[in-house]
Amino acid sequence: MDLIARISQNFQDSAQTKLNAIEMLAAPIAGAIETMVGCLVNNGKILACGNGGSAADAQHFAAELVGRFEAERQELAAIALTTDTSIITAIANDYSYNVIFAKQVRALGQPGDVLLAISTSGNSANVIEAIRAAHDNDLRVVALTGKGGGQIGELLRDGDIHICVPAERTTRIQETHLLAIHCLCDGIDCLLLGVEE
Repeated sequence: MDLIARISQNFQDSAQTKLNAIEMLAAPIAGAIETMVGCLVNNGKILACGNGGSAADAQHFAAELVGRFEAERQELAAIALTTDTSIITAIANDYSYNVIFAKQVRALGQPGDVLLAISTSGNSANVIEAIRAAHDNDLRVVALTGKGGGQIGELLRDGDIHICVPAERTTRIQETHLLAIHCLCDGIDCLLLGVEE
């Protein structure tokens, strides 16, 4: 096995997936930035959820907002619903794993808040339930998916934003999700700080 060639192919495939996604994703990412900034300047918060690598992405996003991205600024209200093991295990044990995020959305979400729902397949049952809870509580939803969007794509309403990576491989979708998250953080900072470049 030629590991150098394999690694090089991974780099090329990742770059090509991102290049193929620019035209499709730039507008929804811009819309998501504007939605999130509108939420934040009105004293709202962004709740984020996902499973596995998408859970890590939810935490990464919240960390960039609460801490900082690339520029110093005031802290921004974001919560990853993936981090409290006592809440998650209690809900999974007493109810169902499918509602670990939905119950947190109902407890913490307020009208005007935003749910960042991340699922590479678009079919994660607990993320779908979180979206339903968000709709019930008048939160807007920004969904990060791939593989055509799955059930999440069908569940979204007018006013929600769908950032669906045009790829089938989970690896490539997750890599592009991370870039989209960095674009969200950069755009939020640019609008809030008035950066022109």
